[in-house]
Amino acid sequence: MSTAGYEPPAQRSKSVTLPARPEPIRLNPAETAVMVVDMQNAYSTEGGYVDLAGFDISGARGTIANIKRTLDAARAAGVLVVYFQNGWDPDYVEAGGPGSPNWHKSNALKTMRARPELQGKLLAKGTWDYAIVEELQPKQGDILIPKTRYSGFFNTNVDSVLRARGIRNLVFVGIATNVCVESSLRDAFHLEYFGVMLEDATHHLGPDFIQKATVYNVEKFFGWVATVDDFCGVISQAAPAEC
Repeated sequence: MSTAGYEPPAQRSKSVTLPARPEPIRLNPAETAVMVVDMQNAYSTEGGYVDLAGFDISGARGTIANIKRTLDAARAAGVLVVYFQNGWDPDYVEAGGPGSPNWHKSNALKTMRARPELQGKLLAKGTWDYAIVEELQPKQGDILIPKTRYSGFFNTNVDSVLRARGIRNLVFVGIATNVCVESSLRDAFHLEYFGVMLEDATHHLGPDFIQKATVYNVEKFFGWVATVDDFCGVISQAAPAEC
């Protein structure tokens, strides 16, 4: 069975093969990063923006637990962990005004316009809503990259951060599968990264078919799909990255 994934010949002995769909993919710890997308109180905690906006967050706790397993295994194998953190300045200048599609489509901004008492509380930097959830706090050696739109590759330095470290394979986890996770993975594809989504370490906004639609899109067009068990099982066999 064929496998996919960038791998310099000199480092092949360190790689592992991740069972994935539509085919297995080779991962080398030194060339792989786990991309943690928007694991903030806003998206996964009762009283956060997504909850206040009326979305079902009941599956978020299981997603947090699976992401923690993923990060523990990744760090032990020397895999870089990169966090995206979505939000804007307290005055929402970074969110764009009425001339920006983001102003019209962002559910956080729409919720605050409908409920003025929430103004300044949703996804504003420095607030509880903006903060990474307690269970998944970044650790020493992790990288945190703020972003102001769905994709973590829009107007951020993440591409140069990854390329400077020789990263070619990206393993995506986080919320929301159908919005920020998929947007970031699509942009990574167009920048020549090999993207893997761990389907049970992501959570969607909307009906269950939305999750299935994103899994289909990633598997068929933009990358690979795997599970937390598969990732943790194989990455634990890889030697830690050398300094």
